Amino acid sequence: MHVQQVQPQAVARRRLLARRDVRLLTYLLFGLVLPVIVWNAIMRPTIELPYWHNTVYTLFVATFASWYALDRLRQYAKARQLSYVVPVNLFAFGAMLGFIGLARIPYSISLFLLGMAATLATSYLVVAKTRHARRPQIVVPGGRVEELLLRPSFIAAPPLAELERQVAHGRIDGAIIADLHFDHAPEWERLFANAALKGIPVYHFRQIMELQTGQVRIDHLAENDLGSLIPNLPYMTAKRLFDIVSVIALSPLLLVLLTLTALAIRLDSKGSILFFQQRMGFRGKPFRMVKFRTMREREIVETADGRRDDAMTRDDDDRITRIGRFLRKTRLDELPQAWNVLGGDMSWIGPRPEAIELSEWYESEIPFYSYRHIVRPGITGWAQVNQGHVTDLNSVNAKLRYDFYYVKNISLWLDILIALKTVRVIFGGLGAR
Repeated sequence: MHVQQVQPQAVARRRLLARRDVRLLTYLLFGLVLPVIVWNAIMRPTIELPYWHNTVYTLFVATFASWYALDRLRQYAKARQLSYVVPVNLFAFGAMLGFIGLARIPYSISLFLLGMAATLATSYLVVAKTRHARRPQIVVPGGRVEELLLRPSFIAAPPLAELERQVAHGRIDGAIIADLHFDHAPEWERLFANAALKGIPVYHFRQIMELQTGQVRIDHLAENDLGSLIPNLPYMTAKRLFDIVSVIALSPLLLVLLTLTALAIRLDSKGSILFFQQRMGFRGKPFRMVKFRTMREREIVETADGRRDDAMTRDDDDRITRIGRFLRKTRLDELPQAWNVLGGDMSWIGPRPEAIELSEWYESEIPFYSYRHIVRPGITGWAQVNQGHVTDLNSVNAKLRYDFYYVKNISLWLDILIALKTVRVIFGGLGAR
């Protein structure tokens, strides 16, 4: 990997764009203050003061929420921020509009719509301008840093004496990246320690690779690796509560969709409407997963290889029915799994559960495979929105690294990112992943 020498002017521009306070100020100025001033100059005499105050307050909350959500999502790998500008803004402003309606708060619809349009435009322009802007990252040679993917923000480390002066005088507004497992000279080890004491982030190259790829690679399950993959237990408890409440709240809509889909399957092909299969679940306990049937019923060879081949679904599988192909593309075939979610066998989001035959095969061939079962399996997940169907061991290895990334970083914001990616997959016509 050949990192570049960046001109001071380019570094200064990236430094400014990477600052959260600058982005927030831009949102508030162009998404809130400017439209309020413009609207006030045109419409102010026609509205009572309480209406104006209420609208400005709600616009502030929605604008701040839009900035905050997009800012949090950018911290994760593979966050295609431009794709999420519209849904994030619509959700933030829609939530505030719903609150206004439920609370019967008087407000100005024209001012609210102007503020929403201005914030949406500001969000798009800020994200487009800053999605590749990062603070300079000084790459120290040695070890496996060559495995990093080249980025414009990477800067080749200057000579040791110069870098020591920059650290001592606080002239580094960025981070230092190195292979911290490499046997660096004592002078470099001392520099890493001094930089950390000065508040300068010092990252092991693996941390940066995870942000680049969205995967956690494990070569040896050393104690520190295992500890770093223990999931966020308080969040998992809260997530379980959300799963129960959301299934109950969505049950009227789910019943309508389940009925219509069942009728379509019945009219399309012979056979049962539902498909049941034993899957490997939370903490390695098998459970009976249910989904809509999308394939023709067929004879299964009662051998280990036959059951394993039957459990695999390949792209353009000729067993898929006409309506089944549509259901798989729109994910409607997964709707009955809301029952599994309610029962605690699954969550809305998590590593996809594998058939027992496949799971046992993968566990026998791939080290640490069973560790993915430390969280509840999901209807959709990080690997599913980043990778297609997998059938060979190499692809399963890549999928496992995605699963480990999810386990390590499990949080509300990562789940939101997966939900947004799932919507993009469905409406983008990419189908099941």
